[in-house]
Amino acid sequence: MIACANQKGGVGKTTTVVNLGAYLALAGDRVLIVDLDPQGNATSGLGIDRSRAERSIYEAVIDDVAITDLVVPTAVSGMSLVPSSLSLAGAEVELTPLAQRERRLAHLLAPAAPAYDYILLDCPPSLGLLTVNALTAADSVLVPIQCEYYALEGLTQLIATINLVRDHLNPDLAIKGVVLTMFDGRTNLSAEVAAEVRRHLGAAVFATVVPRSVRLAEAPSYGRPVVDHDPHSRGALAYAALADELRRRDRRPGTAEPSPDTEAAFA
Repeated sequence: MIACANQKGGVGKTTTVVNLGAYLALAGDRVLIVDLDPQGNATSGLGIDRSRAERSIYEAVIDDVAITDLVVPTAVSGMSLVPSSLSLAGAEVELTPLAQRERRLAHLLAPAAPAYDYILLDCPPSLGLLTVNALTAADSVLVPIQCEYYALEGLTQLIATINLVRDHLNPDLAIKGVVLTMFDGRTNLSAEVAAEVRRHLGAAVFATVVPRSVRLAEAPSYGRPVVDHDPHSRGALAYAALADELRRRDRRPGTAEPSPDTEAAFA
């Protein structure tokens, strides 16, 4: 179970969750995406109108509805979704007085987890209770970082939050890795930022870099991942490579040896 988190908005969290999930499913893995962002971009990006969804992850975290009752299929074979809804915007406030408020998602996902090879949690761009729930439920964290100015801004706070969750809620939480996104090979800035991130984080950074791509930006407006929009685009090829690299790290069947351990970079 992987939480995709970064409190900075616009870094490619949802794009990564949707497209990484699609390529993992195409590789034969059983994938579930859980849209925890009140903006619901993963939901709409997979062609589901969240305003018409009868139930969503909100009903799970607030009303204890079973996750299995909320799963809907997507157009990608092998990939399912627990959608977001407009109601989720108030969930942070409603969670506050509830018992075990940080662990509600973990308890709900535990019975459903054996049915999937990957559960990807799309976190909101904040470090509030929804993100803490995701970090408490997850086995690991995937951090997208954009190749732009101030790329590392806020990363210290995210790592501090991850360490707090480890200390008090989820001692087994690991760092899956860091994904460089929005790389523009035409600019010196992108190359400089990528080099700086690799210098700071070392082996934690995936070798695959996701470029800026018009096709990646267009795909959500059609309600589908980029593999169904333009599978030959640079963005599509990058997420295909990222899925393969992730599977190598996890020693999935049909892949080579995994990349070096990522934990040392966050010690």
